Amino acid sequence: MTSRNIPWSCESAGREEPFLLKPAVKNYLWGGRRLKDEFCKESEMFPLAETWECSTHPNGSSMIASGRFTGLPLSGVLQRHPEFLGTHPGTKGELPILLKLIDAKQDLSIQVHPDDAYAKTHENGQLGKSEMWYILDAEPGAELICGLRHNLDRSALRRSIMEGTIEKYVQKIPVKKNDVFYMEAGTIHAVGAGILLAEVQESSDLTYRLYDYHRIGQDGKERELHVEKALETADLRSRSRLKQPLRVLQYQKGYASELLCRCKYFEVYRLLVNTERCRELVRYQADKLSFRVLLCIQGCGMLRSEKGNPLLVFKGDCIFFPANSAEVRLHGRAQFLEVRC
Repeated sequence: MTSRNIPWSCESAGREEPFLLKPAVKNYLWGGRRLKDEFCKESEMFPLAETWECSTHPNGSSMIASGRFTGLPLSGVLQRHPEFLGTHPGTKGELPILLKLIDAKQDLSIQVHPDDAYAKTHENGQLGKSEMWYILDAEPGAELICGLRHNLDRSALRRSIMEGTIEKYVQKIPVKKNDVFYMEAGTIHAVGAGILLAEVQESSDLTYRLYDYHRIGQDGKERELHVEKALETADLRSRSRLKQPLRVLQYQKGYASELLCRCKYFEVYRLLVNTERCRELVRYQADKLSFRVLLCIQGCGMLRSEKGNPLLVFKGDCIFFPANSAEVRLHGRAQFLEVRC
């Protein structure tokens, strides 16, 4: 790896350094071990289903793993330093997004997430959950579920759940590496076996299961379903087959970028950095409006600022950039997902 420089923010004087995050981990029964084997996630849990890479959710906050806040929960640091979130009205003093890695060794349940209005009314003021999936890898024949093939009413869908025939009515879509899917709240969906993905979502942990293949949980019982809430929130209309969004790589010296998803909750870009032949500085402006999150999904590199220690970045690492953060320079050859609000 050749050391060439990409500044990754704005002026550094008196501004906060970016920092690495250590994820919260989840051992749901459908998980595998790819997050350990391929992303070097450290956990005694098996299976390892999800890592919550950037999270302040009460069910699993990320920890800070570099800099002056090392060892503290991200949630606590942002409560004490709300200026790190920026001035974008969507932040409202709390981290509005949650960024995950997910390893689906088995099929996830067929499920639905509520929208903000339903969650606020029925789930004690919580956020709903719209989400984006970026497919990191997929085994041959892997599929996801997205929506219904035909319009159904609630009684017909309830009956299909009771009879175990719901799979006849859902739309299954083959997936491959580098695909992007946006799942709006209310969409009946499921991640299929053999899919490894990164998920960007609203900061919510609300999931209503419609069907779970009669699987037995750790307590020896079938996992709980949430049929009535799911029926209240699910979009029961058929939907057209999902198509991949038009994506255009924009090239500059040292890196290329493309927009993957833009919705009212977040924007997600893929950044391809290669400074092996870059002899000029390429500026990337991080303004005071919003924080940034970078998740390294391939390769490795180094971050260096004028006053801070070098920060090595490897595949699977997640870096939080406070709003208006200090200027850093990135060296290396890597791919990142960048999230902003």
